Amino acid sequence: MTVNNTQDRYLGKPVVEFRMGDTIADRDSVRTHVYRLAQDYDSSESQRELFDAFLAQVDAAAIEALIIGAWSEAHDTSPQAYLDALIERRAELPALRALFIGDMTYEDCEISWIIQTGYNALLDAFPQLRSLRIRGSSGLALEAFSHAALEELAIECGGLPAQIVDAIAGSTLPALRRLELWLGDDNYGFDGDVWTYARMLDAIDASRLEYLGLRDAQNSDDLAKHLAAQPWLGKLKTLDLSMGTIGDAGAQALCESPYLGGMETLDLSHHYIGAEWQAKLRALPCKVVLDDPQDEDDGERYVAVAE
Repeated sequence: MTVNNTQDRYLGKPVVEFRMGDTIADRDSVRTHVYRLAQDYDSSESQRELFDAFLAQVDAAAIEALIIGAWSEAHDTSPQAYLDALIERRAELPALRALFIGDMTYEDCEISWIIQTGYNALLDAFPQLRSLRIRGSSGLALEAFSHAALEELAIECGGLPAQIVDAIAGSTLPALRRLELWLGDDNYGFDGDVWTYARMLDAIDASRLEYLGLRDAQNSDDLAKHLAAQPWLGKLKTLDLSMGTIGDAGAQALCESPYLGGMETLDLSHHYIGAEWQAKLRALPCKVVLDDPQDEDDGERYVAVAE
């Protein structure tokens, strides 16, 4: 599976794409829509020029959410110029609460080819930010940080380096309620193990999360076994282990866990679970999503998104 579609809605609002030369008739449309800034592979304008052209046509003070889509030569260039522009003009963006950096499909750039950048300066510049979603991990840099307002952090990639996980573990995020990480494949940058994530979950106090997504993982069974033994598990509204390689061993651990408690949704989409354990999962007292069943290929299991 690859990333085939960009967002058509974001935080409950319809998404409108903005490219160089477009005209926005209503400056107040940022109140009802979320704009995605996008470039072609070989666009002549710079990231900064596109960003400035967009802000010139809208009420910047009313922007609550913004998406940065494909940028020119994303396989070779990071979105640093966008981040620099956001930081420089942050005083004009007092309402900005959500950012998605990298909303592009495989036709723009394969997920593991997307060049990313460092995010600490951006997080420091926007202490009011509540949601940050990043796609791509090549070149991604993050050091432990403190942020009082951040409620959601999501990193989508084909292989998540342990250094990023360790940085999250070392961060102070009192408002965090949603954490979504795509672990990916060790051929594309994943270099952690179940204990990398166990340490992180302990460090951030996962018992306060509403949503935990450890998605696209090649070690889904091990993660499920660890999570099934955590007394805080049932405090989650949603546990999302979708897009990974979970099989009967992980399914059994979850079925036999005494800690599911008040969980509302267990998402195991893209799985390798046999019929017997699927039936037992469906009998659990929560919604269990078992879409997209997979068959092993010569004994091998694959995550949904890697390259």
